[in-house]
Amino acid sequence: MNEETQQNNPEEVKGQTEGTVKEQAEDTVKDTETSEVQEEKEKTEADKLAEAEQQISELNDKIAELNDKLLRQVADFTNYRRQQQKNIADLILNGGAKVIESILPILDDMERAQQNIASDDNIDVAREGLEMIFSKLQSTLGKHGLSKMDTAEKEFDTDYHEAVAILPMGEEKKGKIIDTVQAGYMMNDKVLRHAKVVVGQ
Repeated sequence: MNEETQQNNPEEVKGQTEGTVKEQAEDTVKDTETSEVQEEKEKTEADKLAEAEQQISELNDKIAELNDKLLRQVADFTNYRRQQQKNIADLILNGGAKVIESILPILDDMERAQQNIASDDNIDVAREGLEMIFSKLQSTLGKHGLSKMDTAEKEFDTDYHEAVAILPMGEEKKGKIIDTVQAGYMMNDKVLRHAKVVVGQ
């Protein structure tokens, strides 16, 4: 029994040795694989980190570009608004200059007519001159969009007329304009001044 055991021992030792070597080899392979996986993982993480940093850098550049564009647009809009405010102020202050300029010749005519009336006793000539001046004034204002309301025998309308008096009239005149105390005027189809009228009741 002892001899067989002794004879088997070398084989067992050999088997154990081979097993140990195999295990060590497998462990070495596993360690190598683990090391490679770790290196690959670290490399992947480094690549991801570099990619993320690149994206962050690109986003920061884009933000800076958009911010610059926004600041420029705000500055442009501010300048535009200031220019518009200046234009509106100029229009308010000088908007009537063209109308006044067109009336100046009529003012000259009025001065000449006044001088003629003072030195001439002919009433008919003075009346004719005043009628011409008045017609010229109406024509000039008409070119600027001014028109006189026609109120004769019209139905009373609060959008255009202002009643200053009411007179008892027959059924035919009820609600109609009987007389015009002060003429009304339109400016480009918009009421500039309501006509003051007497209305029948």
